[in-house]
Amino acid sequence: MKLSKEALSLWGKKSNQDGDERWLPLVAHLADTMNVGHWLYNSWLSEGQRSMLTTRICDAEMSKLVSFLCYIHDLGKATPAFQTKESYNHDHQLDEELIHRLVSHSFKKLNDLSLPSRSKSPHARAGEAILERAGLNETIAAIVGGHHGKPQNGDQEEQIDVFTSNYYQADNDEEIQQPWKDVQRELIDYGLELAGYEDISEVPPVNQPEAVILEGLLIMADWLASSTCLNNDPDKPMFNLIGLDQSFDDLDMKARYQNAISTWAINDAWIPEEVANVDDYYEQHFSFKPRQIQAAMEEHVKEAVDPGLVIIEAEMGIGKTEIALTAAEQLAYATGRTGVYIGLPTQATTNAMFDRVNSWLTKIAGIEGIDPDIKLLHGKAEWNSRYTDLPRAEDIEAEELDAGTVTVNSWFSGKKSILADFAVGTIDNLLLMGLKQKHLFLRHLGFSNKVVIIDEVHAYDMYMQSYLSKALKWLGAYHVPVVILSATLPKEKRNSLIQSYFEGKYDCEDELQADEGWESNQAYPLLSILDGQKLHQYDNFGPKVEPRELQVSYINDEPTEVLAKVNDKIKDGGIAGIIVNTVKRTQKFAGLVGQDCQCLVLHSAFLATDRSRLEKELQSLIGKKGKRPDKLIVIGTQVLEQSLDIDFDVMFTDIAPIDLLLQRAGRLHRHKISRPKGLEKRQLYVMKPDMDDYGPANEAVYEKYYLQKTEHFLPQRIQLPNDISRLVQLVYDEDTDDQVENLDEARDKLNVDRKREESKAESFQINDPVYPDEDDDLEDKEWVEDLTIHRWLNRDKGNLDDNQASAAVRDIRESIEVILLKEISGEYYLMNGDKVSEKEENEIAQELIRLPNAVTPNIEQAINILEENTARAFPDWQGSPWLKGSLAVMLDEHAKGSFNGYKLRYSTDTGLSYEKEVDN
Repeated sequence: MKLSKEALSLWGKKSNQDGDERWLPLVAHLADTMNVGHWLYNSWLSEGQRSMLTTRICDAEMSKLVSFLCYIHDLGKATPAFQTKESYNHDHQLDEELIHRLVSHSFKKLNDLSLPSRSKSPHARAGEAILERAGLNETIAAIVGGHHGKPQNGDQEEQIDVFTSNYYQADNDEEIQQPWKDVQRELIDYGLELAGYEDISEVPPVNQPEAVILEGLLIMADWLASSTCLNNDPDKPMFNLIGLDQSFDDLDMKARYQNAISTWAINDAWIPEEVANVDDYYEQHFSFKPRQIQAAMEEHVKEAVDPGLVIIEAEMGIGKTEIALTAAEQLAYATGRTGVYIGLPTQATTNAMFDRVNSWLTKIAGIEGIDPDIKLLHGKAEWNSRYTDLPRAEDIEAEELDAGTVTVNSWFSGKKSILADFAVGTIDNLLLMGLKQKHLFLRHLGFSNKVVIIDEVHAYDMYMQSYLSKALKWLGAYHVPVVILSATLPKEKRNSLIQSYFEGKYDCEDELQADEGWESNQAYPLLSILDGQKLHQYDNFGPKVEPRELQVSYINDEPTEVLAKVNDKIKDGGIAGIIVNTVKRTQKFAGLVGQDCQCLVLHSAFLATDRSRLEKELQSLIGKKGKRPDKLIVIGTQVLEQSLDIDFDVMFTDIAPIDLLLQRAGRLHRHKISRPKGLEKRQLYVMKPDMDDYGPANEAVYEKYYLQKTEHFLPQRIQLPNDISRLVQLVYDEDTDDQVENLDEARDKLNVDRKREESKAESFQINDPVYPDEDDDLEDKEWVEDLTIHRWLNRDKGNLDDNQASAAVRDIRESIEVILLKEISGEYYLMNGDKVSEKEENEIAQELIRLPNAVTPNIEQAINILEENTARAFPDWQGSPWLKGSLAVMLDEHAKGSFNGYKLRYSTDTGLSYEKEVDN
């Protein structure tokens, strides 16, 4: 089919850079996007993603559909509303030149057009409207309407009747309208021919999960086809615009897209292999032989035919991470995935896991001779030197890159980060699958290609569990294999995780097939595998390990009394851990430790640089193969209970729910080393007030219901690991409530809080995946509207930065991060004494700390004050890529100051403390 001069005169992109006026014919951009989309579908999507997309539609037909969708996505630009838009930099000469061409090619009087309602028909919406009127099924048209990140509110065909001149230049003049109708029809027919269709009615409808992935793929293809060069590097051209003296006929479309793809595709895809021999795999990838339980669990994972969800419940320190990474390769092989995501509760645990995953991936890269890419996904990733020291893929010529090198690909940044094959990040990245947010389709596309590993799943509260449930439903819809790890998982949570994944993968009418009693299974260790619709549970992994006794005692939580006991326990040497529930309590304890004993404090209220230093110091002292001092007291908050491989001789902990107490106890006698005199046995001291309640601080952190039940069921002697599951189930099972006195008030409060948290979480959550009862429903006007992606992101949270997004899925009040400095005689210094004027901008940017919420009750007011102070002291920061938008708090030479009615003090040993100023 030969295109008319009218079709060839439409512009798709235009620009003026330093006087160089350039344009790109609309049909060229449509063809570019089609070529990219076709390549992405056939060469970038994994076998698993294509398998999910072709459950109902054969591969050849889906390939045609992707080509047509990517081609037709910008049809809405073939309208007078778009063609008369001004260029971004208001180059009137360029605008007039392109309109003159259109006027000379049948679009008469276009240069006189004035459209008062132009904004009512943005090109994505206009494209959907034109295609619906042309007869395209609504499920595909809705994808066109949403390709800028947010779908429309419903059927758009009436747009043309209401805002006719936006589409045809005139409301009633048929002579003026006809060229627009003709060119729109011509572009549709051209796209159908390129894709291999004879009529628009042949384009098949898709269900909602398929539409979400196709939308993500279209957005990605459009972004790539809109990139004139790679990462803004003009030496790496991709889809350049052309001079005004050139036309579509001057372009070699095939060579153009091939060159662009070869420029962009700089990493190798992982081709996972079957784990044929578990012993060999562990030797090659971890340099040790698997434990009996590790080998047994891996063999069960290998037996799954249609693996979906895998839940591993086993005690702390048995090597669940290695089980999960090995299972990830087996599951990727079985399901056709080429990526892995590991989600963890905190930045500290994520950093620790990144090193282990990077080591594993480096082994894979070396064995397979590939160059994979990896991302560290959390707010402080750019300050993790082990991450930033990795080579940048785009900075290395292919011939310079040794086979087997793990790299960072800078194209996968911002909203595109999750598209990288391998990623280690905070759990927020996964939970955000459930949050209504623009460009959510890209996040779903990225996760649909991965084996997802979720560590420390017991650590997530009711609000986060709601988002996790939503994410699991959608992962199930994409048939994504998920591995969940926990040492202390209540059976209700386990059952909920299984049910969520199952509901997402299968229609509601399908029933889970499982052995009788699966919902109340208290075996430990326990491996649960959802294989298709059948749930298998395994608890026999060979001879049981010799149980180890944990002695438990209660002690009054008054710090002076506790420290007296601590000093008595380590009088002959030893490492004592004190885990408390609040930062303020940590600092109170630290202030009472005598000078005669080394003390190390760790919590969230440290500068990022100090916290990193303290974590490394802690690992070097009491980590595996650490150089243990004779005596040491470590005081910290919950950060000590999560994933840090450290070892205490004796432990003191504030009361907490039973699963968290057991997690904390997992840092007791963790390694096989000799113990000081009197500390040969595992001893856990639980601190609580000598009163009926647990104090406002403890009850603000944890529900009183769980604290009461923990106190009731916690015995003086615990057999590890045998008692772990039994104790966790006793506390979390509502059937045991009648065994605990005076529980009614706490239970009522829990139920109220739970309903409030679930309701709050659902406010901005996407809906569950929707499936048609019959495939014919996708073409039935009565039902199809409920099956498209229309309104999928209605009432969304808008454009959130990383901190705001994290707060949205964690139910925490938004807080303010500031750069903490000292001001001495008009000069500014970092807290370590270095002059700000002598430091690199990226080093200054690392001196971040989060202000306590109590200090900033009115966050907008606090930000305004900080912005004024920062602009006055550091006007140059706004021009810095590292410091733009940063806020600073200046303390005096003694690291003391005041802000917003609070006295602030910073110590490199105890962190940021605050107290309310008292009026004189």
